[in-house]
Order: sequence, then C-alpha cells, then structure tokens
Amino acid sequence: MADILIIDDEKAIRKTLTEILSFEGYKIEEAADGEEGLRKFKEKNYDLVLCDIKMPKLDGIEFLQKAGESNPDIPIIMISGHGNIETAVEAVKKGAYDYISKPPDLNRLLITIRNAMDKSNLVTETKVLKRKVSRVQEMIGDSAPIKKTKETIEKVAPTEARILITGENGVGKELVARWVHEKSNRASGPIVEVNCAAIPTELIESELFGHEKGSFTSAVKQRIGKFESANGGTLFLDEIGDMSSSAQAKVLRALQEGKITRVGADKDISVDVRVIAATNKDLLKEVEAKNFRLDLYHRLSVILIHVPSLNDRRDDIPMLVDQFLKDICSDYGIAVKPIEPAAIDLLQQYNWTGNIRELRNVVERLVILSGKTITDEDIRSYVMPK
Repeated sequence: MADILIIDDEKAIRKTLTEILSFEGYKIEEAADGEEGLRKFKEKNYDLVLCDIKMPKLDGIEFLQKAGESNPDIPIIMISGHGNIETAVEAVKKGAYDYISKPPDLNRLLITIRNAMDKSNLVTETKVLKRKVSRVQEMIGDSAPIKKTKETIEKVAPTEARILITGENGVGKELVARWVHEKSNRASGPIVEVNCAAIPTELIESELFGHEKGSFTSAVKQRIGKFESANGGTLFLDEIGDMSSSAQAKVLRALQEGKITRVGADKDISVDVRVIAATNKDLLKEVEAKNFRLDLYHRLSVILIHVPSLNDRRDDIPMLVDQFLKDICSDYGIAVKPIEPAAIDLLQQYNWTGNIRELRNVVERLVILSGKTITDEDIRSYVMPK
C-alpha cells in the first residue's frame, strides 16, 4: 500500500482527496500548511506528495524546493486553483512531477499518480542496477592497513605477476582482485570469477577447462571453460584452497605452459590469462597436510596481498557506514538516515567476525528497524548480543 502525503490549507480539499485516494487503496496522511508538510516529509518516506501552491507559512513552490533538497526521488504533484501556465512551468522546473488545476479531474489525477509512482519505481530500480553493473566499487578507508593494500595494488596491477590474496571471510578479497584487473593492462579484457568452494569436485575441471560433447554422461554439448573465457583478461580463482588435487595439477600445467585441454579432448588450447587467486586458508599449512601442492603455491604467490580484517581497521568504520547508508537507503528509495556519533562508537567497539560483509548486513538491519535516526540504543537492540 503506497503512502501519499496531501498538503493543502483547505480542509474540504484535503477531505475530498483523502476519501477518493483511500477508496483507491492508498494510505493517506494530511498537512494543513507547507511547514507541517515539510516536517512530515522529512520524518517519513512517502511514495508521493500532493501539494497545494498557495498556502500560509510556506508556499508550495518553497516546499518543492526544500523537499527536493531533502529527497529528490519522491514525486511531487502540485495542485492549485490560482495557477496559470507560468506557475505550472515554474513548478515543473523546480522538480514537480506534474501540475494539476483545481478542481482536479478525477481520472487525470489517478492516472498522474499512477504514472508518477511507476516512474519513481523505475528510478529506484535503475539506481540499483547501475550500481550492480558498475565496473568496480570503491575501496573505502584511510587507515594504515588499507592504505598499504591500496599501495600494493598500485604497484603490482600494471605487471603480469600472479597474485595470491589472503584474508578472512568477508574482508573484500574479490574487490581487491577487481581493482588489480581494473588498473592492469588487461582492463579492457574480461575478468572471470570462479568460486572453487562452490563447485563440486567432479565438476571443477569441466568448469575451468571446458569439455567436449559426450566426454561424460551429462556432457550433451561442448562447453567453453573459464580459462578460455578469460583469454586476454584475468581469471580470479576464489577459495583456491578448496580445489581438488587433480584440478590443481591441471591449473599448474596451465600456468607453466599457457595451455589447457578440455575434458574429453586431445588438443591443447593456448590461453593468455593472468591468474589471481584468493583464499581464507593458510596454504602452507594445507601443503603440510598434503591438501595443496607446494609447486602450485609458489606459482600462484609471486605477489602476496593480505587484506586486513575489519577489526584491524576500525578507524575506517565511520566511512564504511556512511557509504553503506547511502547505498542501502538509495536501494530502498528513502532519505539517508543519519547515525549518531555514540552509535558509531559502539560499532567501532564491536567484534566483527564477518568483517565488511557483516557490517553491511548490520547497516541494512539498522536502516530497516531503526527510527528516523540511528541511535546507540538501536545498536544495543539490533546489533549487540544479549
């Protein structure tokens, strides 16, 4: 059910519009002047606003301007019995979705409201999609550990050296790999990601090297593997510590010779890829336990990049929270919720076992469950263990 705010100093107009729109299934709130309307607008995230132009205290045009500064994504439809073409043009220039004269034509009003909400939904969806398809997110933070990581990326990205990225779950190893690719000479080529832990052992070789039709029971057609897909670009092998022994041997050969062989084929295929691997395991301990090949370890770890945990870079938490609030509130189509300094202090004291991923989930939880401002009490209620 969509929330609509009606701002009009004429009680009869408010009552009429409320009755009509409530009958259509909308949830309605009213304000008797521009100041009350602006206060309510800032306190709650409405789906749409109907606003009169001639009002005491704060007229509609002034409301429109201030509302646009607070949350420009909420559509505002201006209504007035005193307007003319110049007023309508001014309202639209100031950001109004549309202008309707009083008394409003019912059919036109309902269609305009529906169209405004459709456009608002499309704007929100577009923002989400743009962020999802953007090439690389920013690496947020100015703490000493993250600065060291950024400096290492700047040095090694333009080279062809293979890189092993280490760090706990959720620290952003994938983001580091993407920045290495973005700043490399292969940036115009593809970056292909493989989560070695998510692929069953019996399928990992087919996933990496491809297979020929009929090479095994379910191979109903030829498949191109990730090494071929990444030709001319970067192959990111995430959680490489979970790769099977047989796949490790074939990856080693690909790194040594620059050639791969599809499952069920005899012909070698030359590939030109830069391999970046990542793991949350201690691979040298895995070598001692005979779970990982020492020769493959040395091939992968020409450059080692360790991504610090969030507990090791607590000074970055205010910046990270600020960015997550902007992203999440934008995804929900709401105004950015402010967070009190005392709440930030508590977040900086928290033990982040899930690192950046956990922090983002916590911020989303706070956006959903907190009031208009995120307080230290919200942190104690929704974040801190009982």
